[in-house]
Amino acid sequence: MKFLTSLVVTMLFSITAMADIAFKNGDKVAFLGDSITYLGAVYPSGYCRLVDKALEWKGIKCDMIYAGISGHKSNQMLERLDRDVLAHKPQWMFLSCGVNDVWHGENGVPLPQYKENITKLVEKAQAAGVNVIILASTLIGEDLNGDNNRKLNEYNDFLKNLAAEKNLPFVDLNSVMKQRINALEAKGRTPGTLLTVDGVHMNPAGNMIMAEGILKTIGFTDEDMAETVEKWQAMPAAWPVRGQADISVGQWLMLESKAAKEGLTVDQYLNRLFQETLANIEQ
Repeated sequence: MKFLTSLVVTMLFSITAMADIAFKNGDKVAFLGDSITYLGAVYPSGYCRLVDKALEWKGIKCDMIYAGISGHKSNQMLERLDRDVLAHKPQWMFLSCGVNDVWHGENGVPLPQYKENITKLVEKAQAAGVNVIILASTLIGEDLNGDNNRKLNEYNDFLKNLAAEKNLPFVDLNSVMKQRINALEAKGRTPGTLLTVDGVHMNPAGNMIMAEGILKTIGFTDEDMAETVEKWQAMPAAWPVRGQADISVGQWLMLESKAAKEGLTVDQYLNRLFQETLANIEQ
């Protein structure tokens, strides 16, 4: 399945790279976020778990602190920072916040308040001795020119500037995902579920992009990533397909490729095959 490695490895990330692999055995690593992070830890091949496995394959065993809660925004993450992250005394924290602040509309968090919340959150973590790595907010629907994605750009611009101001690594997942969707659309693919299952939450391809961005930020080379992606493909898929969560990532990617040629999602493709099989049996 080596041909599938190009799905992720060819992506370029606008990040501040670190020399060597920054994480060491015994480090505590927190992932603070919303439902994208929650699911990234729940499923065996969610992005948090992919990062954990990649480090393990390098002989680096970290204590992972998964602090993703569905629906959470910057104000809620700031409120629970002490309890869910700092109380565990981590050396590192990945911050993924912004999608719900925009997506929730009137119930979201306006940009000025978001800036204040995130700045306080980062400074509080730094004061506790935590190394913060900021992740760009990903997507709100795969319509890249939609109102929510245009609004999200302002939030990501702030995150990038804050990272530069604080001399923190910034993983520009948003730009990479847009590049990937544009490239697939140029090949005739229809955006909607190219990197996500619903426009927001990651499918295996999206999770791999997120994990690669993180791993390259902490020191993984292209060669490291090629080896890692190959191993990822043998892992259970990040999202159940027709109730089955034990197909591998590589199998999911092959199914997705076949389904895409017919303009279908993986579930739609398998449903069609299922119906065709029933029809053949009845004959």
